[in-house]
This record gives sequence, structure tokens and C-alpha cells, in this order.
Amino acid sequence: MSQVVLVTGGTGFLGQHVIEELLSRGQAVRALVRRPSRILARMFPALEQVSGDVQDLASLPAALAGARRVFHLAGLVSRDPKDATRMMRIHVDGTRNVLRAACEAGVDRVVLASSSGTVAVSKDPERVLDESAPFALELVKGWPYYLSKIYQEQLALDVCGKEKLPLVIMSPSLLLGPGDARGSSTEDVRRFLQRKIPICPEGGVNFVDVRDVATAFASAMENGRDGERYLLGGPNWTLETFFGRLERLSKVPAPRLRVPDKVARWGAILMEQFADWRGVAPPVDRISVEMAQHFWYVDSSKAMAELSFEPRDPQETLMDTIRYVRRHFLGEAGQDEQVVNG
Repeated sequence: MSQVVLVTGGTGFLGQHVIEELLSRGQAVRALVRRPSRILARMFPALEQVSGDVQDLASLPAALAGARRVFHLAGLVSRDPKDATRMMRIHVDGTRNVLRAACEAGVDRVVLASSSGTVAVSKDPERVLDESAPFALELVKGWPYYLSKIYQEQLALDVCGKEKLPLVIMSPSLLLGPGDARGSSTEDVRRFLQRKIPICPEGGVNFVDVRDVATAFASAMENGRDGERYLLGGPNWTLETFFGRLERLSKVPAPRLRVPDKVARWGAILMEQFADWRGVAPPVDRISVEMAQHFWYVDSSKAMAELSFEPRDPQETLMDTIRYVRRHFLGEAGQDEQVVNG
């Protein structure tokens, strides 16, 4: 019988793919869940589920009993500033709890899910950043998600260094592909298909297939170097190129309107204020606009060399994302086949 591997965040987009990858390798996998998931039970009959929460330290010993390795993937993806405190609690306090409980349980190794956006973001379209880049604190200080992930990494490195607990940090770029049931990572693709992106910002994006990331995570547990970060990304494209590829695959027209960065930002702020006054969600938010004016370019050479990371053809990733979003969010089953065959 294989040693038990604990996965936190198993009900999430990445978590489900990591569980699938581990089970395919013959691992005995246990998922920490806030409540038993019928979806996980149906997808993975061999999966063990244990109720608990990373924010509840007392619930973790039972989940870690007999586990020798931990994939800590639990998190919250949000661009809403109102979620800032919650993200800090989950990403920082929750990680502290998991690492503390892991040390007490005698865990051999932890693989932590972070984000390429902790280091790989800039205002320079010529910069493609690797693991040697410093934390991008000044750039992301107004974006709570990335700020909380920086603090999470710093905490994890500090705790694991003091406790001599082997740690590998995995930092994927924007996750795309099938299976994002909550729509948190693929939201921009959905908005594109709904024609809710009115302008084409000047920035650039990197995205990566969640299935390739899951494979890299499993490899990192065996081959990743302790205390190291690995950036996982696919193509570095301008948003104009990204939207152009989506247009070609989906037959939905890409936005072509361009406005100066300051105009777009102030327009988003005004829309947020008006939407807040009406008690509705804004059509465009400030953080999304600001992020789209930056370049999230990633160099994944280290992961390719050390973890055998191999990102697939981005066309496949985009097409599979379009199919999934249309079927599960837009009620357009069958249209994607028409596009492919047409």
C-alpha cells in the first residue's frame, strides 16, 4: 500500500486535477474538505475524504494521521478587495496551520501552490521573468490576491526553514483548461465569450494548462529541490494576441477598442462606484483593468529542466477551455463542435 498523500483544496480547479494525477500513479490520496463532496466521490471512488478546514488547526491532525506528504493547494482566487481579509486568513493563517500540523505529524515533504504573479509581473513588455526575480511587492500591493500569496510564500519559507521541513513552491501562471467548475480561473474566457470585455488593454498574459500543471506538481514531490520555487507557464502573449486566438477558435469577435491606461482605470473606478451605489456587480473592475495593463511573462526553463514540465499546444488548452465554459456556464453545448468542424 502506498503512503498516504494529503491534498488540501481538493475540490478546487487545480486540486481535482492533482488528485486525478496522483491516483493515476497509484498513490493513496486523502483530501481535506470542509464537507464531504459528492462530486469528488463520484469522480474518484478511491479517494478518501476527511472533513476539516485549513483555518481550523484542531481539525488538521485527523487529516494528517498517517500522511507522509502534503500538497497544500487550498486557496481563494478573487479580485474583489472585499475578499482581502478572507484571502489573508486562508493563504497566510491557513498555511501556518497546515505547516504547524504537518511538522507535528512528522510529514516528510510539502508542495505548496502559489502563483507566478508573486514575482513574474512587470510594466515592461520585454521582460520575461524567472525564479530569480524578487517579490513584486510594489506592483501588486493594491491587488489583495497576489499580496496574500507573497505573504504565504514568505511565511512558508520561514516556517519550513526553521522546522527543517522540506518545501517546494509551485507557481503556475493563469490556469486554463477543462474542469473549472467555480469559474474563478477561467472567468476572463467566459467574459470574452459573452462579449463583456469592451476594450483590448495594452498588457500581456501567460497561461498554462491545468493538466500540465498537475503533472508538474506530482513530479515536484519526487524531484523538486527543497526551498525552491518553480514557475509554470505557457505562451507569453500580448492580450491582443490572446483575444485574437480566442476569436479564431470561438468565432466570437475580439475587442478592438483601445483607450489610454489612465482613462481605462478611471472609467473602471467610476463604474465600480456606480455599481456599488446600485448594489450590483460592476461590469468592469479597477483591479482587472490594472492587471491587464501589466505583462505577466514567465520563463519556465527551470521547471522544464528539473521537473520534466512540458506545456502542451496552447491551441488545445484554449479550445478545451472554450468547450468547457460553453457547456457548463453558457448553455451552448454543441456550438464548440460546430466551430471546430466548420
